[in-house]
Amino acid sequence: MKKQIPNLLTFTRMLCAFALLLFRPLSLWFLLIYAMAGLTDLLDGFFARRFHAESSVGARLDSAADFLLCVALIFVFLPYYHWPLWIVLWIAGIGFLRIMAALVCFFRFRTFAFLHTYSNKATGILLFLFPFLLWLFNLNITSILLCTVASLSALEELLLQLTSKTLDLDRESIFIKAKTPNIQ
Repeated sequence: MKKQIPNLLTFTRMLCAFALLLFRPLSLWFLLIYAMAGLTDLLDGFFARRFHAESSVGARLDSAADFLLCVALIFVFLPYYHWPLWIVLWIAGIGFLRIMAALVCFFRFRTFAFLHTYSNKATGILLFLFPFLLWLFNLNITSILLCTVASLSALEELLLQLTSKTLDLDRESIFIKAKTPNIQ
């Protein structure tokens, strides 16, 4: 039963992503559900490692949950703020890079996958902090920070999908040599 906890947490994050669509951004319920989604994101990997329940299915579920959360946040925040056109186009460009990376992955490796690179993790952290960063900075500064990191991570993922010999979901960075499997 313990080995199911990481995937249950990941499914909870997926449910949270859908629940966010029901509440006004930055309302108390929105922030509570949002915090729960962030907590499940931290805990699913922790418990997977602790209970030796790491799996390619779990890694894919985690990526799918992260993707759903990103899409939900776009649907929640885009109509809520008056976004300058250049930010909307930048977000669309990031989405295009992400779709291209997914398509390259599918055609090269016959599966859809998102990589767990450091830059993707940094994007995830900034995306999670987005509502809080809005309180500290204005929309433009927050968007520039997030879109810059997201652009670099999307470009890195596309380049990795184009140049890697095999699919390695846990590839840390394009700047770090891929780990070679231990063959005994």
